[in-house]
Amino acid sequence: MKITTEMVKELRDTTGAGIMDAKKALESTNGDFEKAADMLKKKAAERMAERVDRVAAEGVIEVYSHPGSRLGVMLELNSETDFVAMNDRFQSLAHDLVLHIAAMSPQYVRREDIPQDKLDQITEEFRLEAAAQGKPPDIVDKIVEGRLNKYFEEVCLLEQPFVKDDEIRVKQLVTDVSGVMGENLVVRRFQRFELGEELG
Repeated sequence: MKITTEMVKELRDTTGAGIMDAKKALESTNGDFEKAADMLKKKAAERMAERVDRVAAEGVIEVYSHPGSRLGVMLELNSETDFVAMNDRFQSLAHDLVLHIAAMSPQYVRREDIPQDKLDQITEEFRLEAAAQGKPPDIVDKIVEGRLNKYFEEVCLLEQPFVKDDEIRVKQLVTDVSGVMGENLVVRRFQRFELGEELG
């Protein structure tokens, strides 16, 4: 199959890959767009795995105020260099993340941020509920694991389905953009504010 300039451009726009990488991916997959995109994403993920230990101390503080000013979000998104922090794709990621936080109300960035005593309490509640149904211990363990994963999906930003595309998790979105940028990107912290939320 002949690889056209339009095909290369579309793949670049979708994946953020360079011209030559996009062209090579299309050539090696005989013009199969989906396979080429998957190949580029895998390569980007491999590059990012090598960079995960690099310090990400640059970045942006992104702020969002919902119309009517009754809800607001602040987010710190870090990159390794200020060059990447000024990139449109990075800025767009930060903006998408604050919109997601405003809509989905996560409580933590990642599951490791949940205080251990709270996690122990929730785990015990799930265990007691499952045991009360008379399930065998091995089934109780599986039920608890499933309910914990569902809980993480509800309260942890990186584990939530992305509000603009629920086929991917927020963590995958950040990883994909990291791969395109060629740098380790880290969601450091966020705070969501809503008028009157502490009053009730």
